[in-house]
Amino acid sequence: MTATGSHTRQPKRSGQRGQLNWEHEELVTSQTGANSSRTHVEKSTWAVPHFAVTMFLVGLFIPWLIPLGPLILSAYRIVLLVTILPCLLMWIRGNAGPIRIADILILLFSLWTSLSLAVAHGIGNSIQSIGIGNVETLGAYFLARCYIRTAEDFRGMCNLVCKLVILLLPFALFEWVTGTKLLLTIFGYVLKTADTNVIDPRWGFWRVQGPFEHSIIYGLFCGSVVALSYLVLGYGKRGFSRLLQPLAVACTAFLSMSSAPIAGIVLLIGLTVWHSILRRFSWRWRILWVIALIGYVVVEFGSNQTPIQFYISHFTFEAQTGWFRLLIWQYGSASVAQHPWFGIGFGEWVRPHWMGSSVDNFWLLIAIRHGIPAAALIFLACVAVIGRTAFTSRLPQDVQDYRTGYLISLIVFMLVGCTVHFWAAVFAWFLFLLGSGAWILDLEACAGASHERGVREVGRSARIRRQQALLVVNKRSMNRHFNSNNAVP
Repeated sequence: MTATGSHTRQPKRSGQRGQLNWEHEELVTSQTGANSSRTHVEKSTWAVPHFAVTMFLVGLFIPWLIPLGPLILSAYRIVLLVTILPCLLMWIRGNAGPIRIADILILLFSLWTSLSLAVAHGIGNSIQSIGIGNVETLGAYFLARCYIRTAEDFRGMCNLVCKLVILLLPFALFEWVTGTKLLLTIFGYVLKTADTNVIDPRWGFWRVQGPFEHSIIYGLFCGSVVALSYLVLGYGKRGFSRLLQPLAVACTAFLSMSSAPIAGIVLLIGLTVWHSILRRFSWRWRILWVIALIGYVVVEFGSNQTPIQFYISHFTFEAQTGWFRLLIWQYGSASVAQHPWFGIGFGEWVRPHWMGSSVDNFWLLIAIRHGIPAAALIFLACVAVIGRTAFTSRLPQDVQDYRTGYLISLIVFMLVGCTVHFWAAVFAWFLFLLGSGAWILDLEACAGASHERGVREVGRSARIRRQQALLVVNKRSMNRHFNSNNAVP
C-alpha cells in the first residue's frame, strides 16, 4: 500500500511466509496546494487470507456440532486441531517473527489452566477439557501469529470477517421480527447444531441468536469488528462510502438486544469518533485517560459503589440484571478468595440456591475456575499487547489507523468482559484477534533497522565527502608549495 504524502517502505515477501525483507525505501512526493498536509490511499489493497485463516473464520459462523470419535467438535475447532502443531512449529522456528512477551504469557496461561483442571478433577477426568482448552487458546492465538504477518494480511482478515457479519443481517432481521432461528434451522437439516435459546423479547422484538450459542455471543462477536470496519476497511474512503460498512456491522450487532454487546458498540463508536475528530492532536489519548481517571475518582468518592460495581450495574437494559451481576461478583469473588491458586474447575461455586450457575464476567469466571494466576496471566497478555503496540513509532499513516482500530477493539473486548463471559466462538475470536497485531511490532522493528542503516549510510557518505574534500585541499596546498619552491628568482 502506498500512502500519498508520506514516507513509506514497501515490503517484499521472501520465500518463507511470515518473513519480510525491506529491500528498498520509496520516497513519495507530498501533495501540493490545500491538500499538502493530508494523506490518503488512492487504491486500497489487501491479501486474500491464508487458507487456514479463511477456514477458521468461516468455521466460526457454522453452528454444526460434528462427531469425531468420542468428541463433538465445532467447525472452527477442527481447523484449530489440524493447524495447532504446524503453527507452534512455525513459531518455534522463528517464522512468525520474534518471540513476544504476550506469547510466553499465553503459553503460561494455557499451562496453568491445564494444571488447575488436573488438580480439581484429576488428569483422567479432565483430559478432554484440557485438550479442547489448549486447542482453542493456543490454536487460535498462534494461527494469527503465524499467518497475519503484514498490513495486507490484516486488512484481508478484517475484510472477510466484516463480510461474514454483514451476510448475517437479512437472517438476523427475520429472526428479530419473527423469533424464528432461521440459520440454525437451515444448518440443522444437515447436522446437529447448537441449541436454540428462547429468551423473552425486549422492546417488542426478539433477541437474535444467529448461528451462535447465545444472543450475547452473537452481539459481542459482530460488534467487535465495528472499529475495524471503519478504521481498517474504511481507510482512504470518504463520506458515506466510509460509513456504510460500519453502520451495517453495528446494525447487525444491535439486533442481539443484549446490554453488554450494545454498550460495547457504543464505546467502540465513541472511541472511533474521538480518534477521527482529534486525530491531528497527538495528545488526544492522554486527554481521554485524564477524563477516565476523573470519572473513576468521581464514582469512587461520590457513589456507594465501587467503580466496577457501578459499571456492572449501570450498563444493562434492566436494573434487575445489573443487581444480579453484582450478586455474581459478590459470591464469585468470595469463591476466588477461598480457592485462589487453582480454583474449583467446573465445580459448583457457593451461592444462594435461587441463583443460576452463569457467571457474567469473563475475568471473574477464569479466576473461579482456574485461580488468580490464570486470570492474571491472560490479563497481562492483553496489557502487554496493548501497551507495546500503542507506543510503536515510524509507522505509515494507514498502519497507524489500523493500529488504532485494533487497539480500540481489544480494549473494548476487555471492558465488556467485565459484564459477560467469552466462550465458544467468541473466545476463539478473542484469542485470534489478540495474536493478529504482532506484525505491527515487527513493522516497527524493520522500520527502525532501516532507519539505522540509512543513518549509517548518510554518515558514511558524509565521511567520504569530507575525506575527498581534504584530499583536494591537500593536493592544492602541495601544488602551491611545489610551485613556490621551484620559482625562478
